[in-house]
Order: sequence, then structure tokens, then C-alpha cells
Amino acid sequence: MAVIASDAGIAGMHQNYPPRSAVISWIFFDWAAQPYFTLITTFVFAPYFATHVASDPASGQSLWGFATAASGLTIALLSPVLGAIADASGRRKPWIAAFGALLVIGSCLMWFGRPGDTSVIPALLLAYGIATVGVEFATVFNNAMMPTLVPPDRIGRLSGTGWATGYVGGILSLILVLGFLAANPETGRTLFGYTPLFGLDPVSHQGDRITGPLTGIWFVIFVLPMFLLTPDYPARLGMREALREGLTDLRQTLAELPKQKSMAAFLLANMIYTDGLVSLFAFGGIYAAGTFGWNTIQIGSFGIILAIAGTFGAWLGGKLDDSLGPKRVIAGSMLILLFAIVAILLVNKETIFFVEVAPPVPGGALFSSAAERAYLVLGCLIGAAGGPLQAASRTLLIRMAPKDRIAQYFGLFALTGKVTSFVGPLLIGLITAVTASQKTGMAVLVLFFAAGLALLARVRD
Repeated sequence: MAVIASDAGIAGMHQNYPPRSAVISWIFFDWAAQPYFTLITTFVFAPYFATHVASDPASGQSLWGFATAASGLTIALLSPVLGAIADASGRRKPWIAAFGALLVIGSCLMWFGRPGDTSVIPALLLAYGIATVGVEFATVFNNAMMPTLVPPDRIGRLSGTGWATGYVGGILSLILVLGFLAANPETGRTLFGYTPLFGLDPVSHQGDRITGPLTGIWFVIFVLPMFLLTPDYPARLGMREALREGLTDLRQTLAELPKQKSMAAFLLANMIYTDGLVSLFAFGGIYAAGTFGWNTIQIGSFGIILAIAGTFGAWLGGKLDDSLGPKRVIAGSMLILLFAIVAILLVNKETIFFVEVAPPVPGGALFSSAAERAYLVLGCLIGAAGGPLQAASRTLLIRMAPKDRIAQYFGLFALTGKVTSFVGPLLIGLITAVTASQKTGMAVLVLFFAAGLALLARVRD
């Protein structure tokens, strides 16, 4: 999508960088936004929806996949126009504020997803779609500020630090929910053994549902430093002029892209493996809930461990990015993800790689069975590889794009990362619906990462 529009802005990439406080405040956007992905789309609300709101886990995964696909398609259709306008107008913060408001509104409405109430499913999925569009676009415009915050040789570290900080925010929000808000319906106690705060009712899963409003409040509080301390670009053009100029620049960039085969291969690879990664994170918790019958506390504990792995992975990936180069980091991350997905498909409650093991004991200790521990280890690999893959992709584009046209290419990169984001969730939803098998639906992700690796091999950085 859009990034830096003016020549002055491009020149600013090489001098007059803002103070450290502005950079730290920018990083805190990741902290503010991450609970949406941690609490809503992965570890708490999505599994709760599939297992307690929908009629059964398979149909719940299918419905969630269709909703994710619809929001992804909306993002794809709006990306070129909004990106062109923002690129020419120069401003970033108004867009972040507007889409952040959608995130807050949609998240808060998820409170009304009562267990067993199928009549609320359409409205609930609509709220989820609105919030997803909001958080994705707000994140894109926040990322667009990155090239002017630090010198080019520190972009990789900045990108990795942002992802790592986001993971820490996700961990803390998950600990807050599991330790003090969401209780086991059978015991009435949270992970820390407390009764839920605010009198939240475990039987009606209010601890799961409160993740929506909590996500919205969290975002409002922690996004404020970015608005107060990180500089924005001054307005350049009015809306009509910005639309005309931005779309002209976008057409010019697209027309020249076929001549740059390496860049075209990277953008196509990014489009495919980003779709696979989004789908993997969106359905990982749902798949675990259906495979092992995990409740919120179990899935949330799984999420905390994965997020810790992701924090170290993103931090280490940022350092490797600057030393080894982003292409190697991307390739290594995809190989790890590919192995982990294939291995996860060979693990269920009673077998690990076709070897029979003792199934989990109902009411037993956390992750006490061999299959659960195997899933945990594989999940940690996914968590550790996901952050570096996304962070290094941003820095690879900055290294490949012409410096005098970094804005247009960064915008195209963001567009390709979103334009087919609905395909993976849609395929998972369709295949799961047709086969009534969560495992078959998840198997399609192998193709995404294999294709991404093949295309990345054609990229010269």
C-alpha cells in the first residue's frame, strides 16, 4: 500500500531521523495491536467460537474461515484506492485512527457472542470482519512510517524489535485473561486459581467473551504514544488531487514491474507465503481445540508458550536479518514452517508419526500426554519462525527497491501481502466443509509455503 510520497520524505530517509522516543512509540503500536491476533483470532475467541458458539468444531472452523476470507477480500479490494490516496496525501495518522476505530468497535461487539446462541453468529462474524479490516489497515499504515525512523542498516533490527515487542504484549494480555478473567466452567477457577474478576460467569464463558472489549481498550491505551510522539508527514494534497496522483503513480509502477523479474518474483512469493502464514495463525488454535478438545485455559497456556518462542524468534531474526541478509532469514523461516505443518498433520490424540501413544487423560495435568507435548513443540517452531518471516520480508523489499521510489514499491509490497489474503482461509473453510475434517482443511497450507520457497529461489537481493 502507500508509504512515503514526497521527495522530501524520501530524502528524510537518509538524514534527520526522529529521536529515540519517537521510534519506541512507533514500536508500541505492535504492542497495542497484537492482542487482537493473540486473543481474538488465535488462542481464545476463535476456538471459543468454534467449540461453543457454532454447532460443532468443523462447522465453526468453516464459518470462521469464510468470515476471514470475506474480510481479506475487502482488504484486497480497498487496498489500491486507499493506498494511492494516502501515498499522495502524505498523512498516516488519520488513517491509523480511522481504522483503529473499526478495530475497537468490532472487537467490543464480540462480547455478545453467547455460547450455544447460533442466532448471533451472522452479527458476530460481521463484527469480526470489521475488526479484522480495521487492524490490518491500521497496521499497514503504521508500517508505512518505518523507513523514515532509522537508517537503512538498522531497518532489520527495527522490524524484528517491533515484532518481538508485539509478542510480549500478546503474552501479557493472554496472561491477564487466563490468570484473572477466564475460568474453567467446571471448577470456576482461573489458571492462577482465582475466581474471575468483575464477577465474570464461567458457565456463560464471559471470560472468553471479554477478550473483545479488552482488546479494544488495550489498543486505545497503548497506541497513544505513537500518536503523541512519532512524527507524521504534513498534508500534501487534498483528497481529489491525492486520488488522481496516487492512482497515476500506482499504474506507472505496475506497468514497469514486469521488467524487474526479481522484484516481481519476490512480490508474488510474498503474496503466497503471507496468505499461508495468516491462515496458519488464524486456524492454529481452532485446530488444537478440535484435535485435543482443549479448553480456553489449555489453548491460552499453549499460546503463552508460543508467544514466548515468537518473541525470541523475532528478536533473533532481526539480528540475523542485518548480518546474513533478509532472504536467508525468509527461506529458513519457511523451511521451519513447512516442516512443522507436515509434522502437525501427523499428530493426533493417539498417534505421533503413526506411532501409537497413550491419549490424554480427561482432567489430567496440563499437556500431560505425549501427543500434546509434541504439538506444543511443533507450535513453538511455528511461533519462532512466523515473526522473522514477516519482519525480514519488509526489510528485503527496502533493500531491493530503488531508493528514489521506495514509497511506491513499499506500497505494492503491502498490496500483494493483502490482495489474496482471503484465499487461504477460503480454501481451508471449503475443504473443511466438504470433508468434515479439520486435518484435511489444514493440509492445504503445505502448498502455500512450498510455492513461496520455489518463487523465493528466483529472487536476487
